[in-house]
Order: sequence, then C-alpha cells, then structure tokens
Amino acid sequence: MAEITAGMVKELRERTDAPMMDCKKALTEAAGDMDKAEEILRVRLGNKASKAATRVAAEGVVAIYVSDDGKLGSIVEMNSETDFVAKNDEFLALAKNIAELVAKNNPADVAAIAALPLGDGTVESVRTQLVGKIGENMSIRRFVRIEAAGKLASYVHGGSKIGVLIDVTGDEELAKDLAMHIAASKPAALTKEEVSADLIEKERRVAVEKAKEAGKPEAMIEKIAEGSVQKFLKEVTLLGQPFVKDDKQTVEQILKSKGATANRFVLYIVGEGIEKKKDDFAAEVEAQMAQAQAAKG
Repeated sequence: MAEITAGMVKELRERTDAPMMDCKKALTEAAGDMDKAEEILRVRLGNKASKAATRVAAEGVVAIYVSDDGKLGSIVEMNSETDFVAKNDEFLALAKNIAELVAKNNPADVAAIAALPLGDGTVESVRTQLVGKIGENMSIRRFVRIEAAGKLASYVHGGSKIGVLIDVTGDEELAKDLAMHIAASKPAALTKEEVSADLIEKERRVAVEKAKEAGKPEAMIEKIAEGSVQKFLKEVTLLGQPFVKDDKQTVEQILKSKGATANRFVLYIVGEGIEKKKDDFAAEVEAQMAQAQAAKG
C-alpha cells in the first residue's frame, strides 16, 4: 500500500477544503492517487470538494487585443515566476505587444510567436533581454486568435489575472456584460455539446456513487444520476447559467430576448492547471544542517 504522507494530506485538504481526517481516509482508500481521492471526497462531501479546478498556481498576466472594428482579436497568457514581475511595466508592455502581434500575424504556435519582429529585433530577443534585465524567467504559455462572426468584447479582471474574449452577434452592450459574467461565473463551455465527454462521465460516476451511499433504490440510481448530470451541465455552460445581472433568466434566455447570439468565448485564468513549486523552508534548513554535519564528519 502506498505511504500516505502529511504532505499528501495537506495538498488534498488545500484542493478540497475537506477535514484533515477525511482527506487521509480518502487517500488511503485511493492508494495515494490524488485525483481519485478528490473524487471520493466529492462523493461524500459534495461539490465543495472541487474548488481545485479554478485554483491559480502560477504568476503572470492575461493580455487581450481587439481591433477598432471589433472583428479581430487575440488573448494571450504570459507567465512569470513572481507576482512582482507580473506587475512590471516592461513585462506588461511585452504581453500587450505580443497580443497585438498574434492578432495581426496569425502565428501557428508559441514557437512562431518568438520569431515575430518586435522593436529592433524579435519577440524572443526582446524577451531574452528583459529576462537578463529583471533576472527572472518569463514565457508565453498559450494564445487564441479570433476572427469574429459578430463583434468581439473583452474583459480583464483582478490585475490581469483573468481575461475574457467573446464573439457576439447582435448586441454590443450585452456582449460587454457577458464578458464580465464569464469572468465571474467561469463557464467551462458555451453549450452542453461542447462539454468534454470525460467531464460528463466523471460527474455521472460521482452522482451514481452518491446515490448508492444515500441508499437510493437501484432502479432509481441511473435516473438520479442523469438529473445530476443535467444540473451540472447547466452550471458549467454559458448558455445554461443564470445571468449575473438578472438571475431569473439564463444567458440563453437573455440572448434570445435581445435577438443576439453568442458565437464563441475564451476564458483564461493565469496559472490554471499549472503546478507551482512550493518551497519548504524547514526542509531546506534541515538539509543544509545535515550537509554541514556531514562535512564536519
């Protein structure tokens, strides 16, 4: 059986907000598999054990460019090692320039961005110079370029930690409101059809296990699970969510009432999905003392 360390228990607690002993039991049951343990806790404790999905783990900014006519735009995530550098004016200017270059040049990938001309050199030469000047690494993580079917609206929140780019046909003011809605409600997809099959299956599996633990009749379990999945899909899709400015209507209903259509959106949260290294000062000191002792011996 895998050893369940205090560090593993601490990490699962940070992911889920679950009590320490429940975390240890879940890890033991999951043989140390962190994702499986999180799923076990969701079955037992409900959705409060899923906050890890939106936890930010790295520093940097989201930069957005939208053309004057609203027909062309891009969104870029650029990472740094510390929040201090993420607030540096030169770092912010570089991210902004890269977003504009992406929109206007349509690069194939991040490597292609590096070769784009910028100032007296290229994006890569400017980045390298800034790394040398500041003494901290920085990198372009991801980007999306959009040629709008309608018009683009954007919203950046929390010191450029969250960025939204949305393409809406029919109502420019509503588009701006929807960009803010997305930043607040963080939908995973535009429609039910766009939600990944793996995510839906995971929700169904959790719902089945919760129904079994609650002692529901076997004949009702699949129906209960399907109801839970449909509720989940409303919660994670933009069209299914209650509109933040009028929660008596869904976003889909608001769009219909305005004769508008949401064509596409992109939501970036800085560091989403990145595991950030955490320094253990006590362990570092202990290691240094052990090295010093060994040197004396």
